Amino acid sequence: MTSSIDSNIIVALWWDSHSANRKAAGMLQEAHKRGNLIMSAPVYAELIADPRRSEAELDGFALDTGISIEWKIDEDIWREAGRAYRSYAMRRVRSGGNWPRRILGDFVIGAHALKRGYSLLTLNESDFATAFPTLTIISN
Repeated sequence: MTSSIDSNIIVALWWDSHSANRKAAGMLQEAHKRGNLIMSAPVYAELIADPRRSEAELDGFALDTGISIEWKIDEDIWREAGRAYRSYAMRRVRSGGNWPRRILGDFVIGAHALKRGYSLLTLNESDFATAFPTLTIISN
């Protein structure tokens, strides 16, 4: 089984002092035993935005951990992400909240994993479970 890695897993791995460092390391190790590891292009983009890490460090991390980067995002993924984001926005407004506070990138990450048939490793299970109820989410 291929697992798509959310950016929060990698951020937790980068910092030994992160409260989820050990949990993320265990999740990544278990996912690696089950199959291939990938990072979608939006995750890569989120990670290179971190001013504390360089693009070269990210590339080296991906190489060292065996995480492949999937750069191509097909139309069906974009459409699924947009539909999920719209549903989220509607739920938020109906519940009395303001317009969306989450960013579209999370929905592209979830849609990518769903449409490609991957599981998703994340520390934010509830965010993805509501938007993508049939997505296999690994969060522990």
